[in-house]
Amino acid sequence: MDSDLVFVGIDISKATLDVDSYPVNEARRFLNDDASRENLCEWLKSRKPTLIVMEATGGLEMPVAALLAAAGLPVAVVNPRQARDFARAIGVLAKTDAVDAIVLARFAQAVRPAIRELKSDEAQELEAVLTRRRQIVEMITAERNRQLKAQARIAKQIKGHIAWLEKRLDEANGDLERLIKNSPIWLHKSELLTSVPGVGRVVATTLLAELPELGTLNRRQIGALVGVCPFNRDSGARRGKRLISGGRSSVRAALYMAALAATRFNPAIKVFYKHLVDAGKHKKVAIVACMRKLLITLNVMIKTDTAWKY
Repeated sequence: MDSDLVFVGIDISKATLDVDSYPVNEARRFLNDDASRENLCEWLKSRKPTLIVMEATGGLEMPVAALLAAAGLPVAVVNPRQARDFARAIGVLAKTDAVDAIVLARFAQAVRPAIRELKSDEAQELEAVLTRRRQIVEMITAERNRQLKAQARIAKQIKGHIAWLEKRLDEANGDLERLIKNSPIWLHKSELLTSVPGVGRVVATTLLAELPELGTLNRRQIGALVGVCPFNRDSGARRGKRLISGGRSSVRAALYMAALAATRFNPAIKVFYKHLVDAGKHKKVAIVACMRKLLITLNVMIKTDTAWKY
C-alpha cells in the first residue's frame, strides 16, 4: 500500500534545496553546495524512498540528480509545467519553495513518472555543446534583425559581433563533430540517422543528445515523449482541434526542420505530405504528421540497426 511507501519532492534553487516527503511529511532545507548535497543524499538513503521527483530547472537539477542516481536512489526529473498543472488540479495555488517540495512529493505518489537513467558524462557534454550552439544561432538571428534597423555606426558594431558569433558557431560545430567521432556507438547511430534524406548532422546530434530513448520505445511512446502525438480537445458534441503539447521542445524543433527538408528531398515523406495536403489537411498539420512519421522511422532504424531504404 502507498501508506507504506515514501515519496520525496525536491525543489531546487540556486542557493537551497527544499525537500519534503509524502504521505508522512518531513520537510527539510539543505544548502545547494557539494557538502550539503552529500548530506541530503545520506538523509534520503536512510528514508529508502520509493521515488524522488524534481523539476528540470535549466541545469540546476543536474548535480543533485547525478549524485542521487549514482547512489542508486530512484530519481525522476519532470517538466515544471506538469508539476504546476498538478498543483492546480489538487487546489494548491500558492507557490513557495516549501510548497513546491510537497507538491512534487504528492506528484511522485500520484503520477509515478518514469525514472530516467543517468546520462553519461559524454552525453551531458554533447547536450551542453548542442545547447550552446542553439543559443549562438539565436543570438546571430537576433543581431541580424537589429542590424537591419540600426544606424550606420551601430550596424558596423553589430556586423563585427555577428562575425565573432559565427566563429563561435564554427567552434561549436567542430566540438559536436569531435564528440560524435570519439564515440564509435554514437558515430554509428549518427550515420544511420543521417542516411535518411532530410536528417542532417545537427538533427542527428540533437536526437543522440536529447532523446537517448530513441530505439527503446514503441511508436506511441516515442511520439508522446517528443510531443508529436495530437491530443483530443472534445467536450460533449463539440469536437475541438487536435493539438500537440508537452514533450521535448528542442527535439521537436529539430524534427520540424528535418520534416521541412524531407518534404522536398525524401521520396517517402514527400509522397506522404502531398497525400495529406491533397486530402485537405492544413499544411502545418501535414508537417506535424510528417514529423511523427519521420520520428517513428528513425526510432525503428535505431532499434533494428538498419540504414535508410526506399
